[in-house]
Amino acid sequence: MTREYKSFYDVLREYINSYEGEYEKIVDYSPDIFKLLADILNEKIIGAEMRLKIGAALGYFVAPFDIIPEATAGPNGYIDDIFICMHVIKEIAEKIGYESLEDLWEGEGDLKDGVDICYNRSKEILGDKTDLILSYVGLK
Repeated sequence: MTREYKSFYDVLREYINSYEGEYEKIVDYSPDIFKLLADILNEKIIGAEMRLKIGAALGYFVAPFDIIPEATAGPNGYIDDIFICMHVIKEIAEKIGYESLEDLWEGEGDLKDGVDICYNRSKEILGDKTDLILSYVGLK
């Protein structure tokens, strides 16, 4: 008997696809954001410092008890995950440009537009928690 396993991306995509709520527009980005960061790690376009930041963001994404846990907040618990991932993606783009990331982006729409929308909206929603989130993963 052959067992088939799903990737974290597939599980996350299934979970998020059923979400309809106030923050749906940005929460829908979460599987593709996760995949983009994981795919960047397979490329030689970034150095060690950025790899560590990506590792911190991905670790935060899967941490069961982060600042806003998915276990208690449901899909809205991904807002802090999205914020930290967008923070890291913005840093990467500042160093190498969005053009280098576009080839890896499998999400819908323009990557830069999506990053700007998600970063600004998640920062607005989180308010004063953004520093706490960045500190949690050692980025502040």
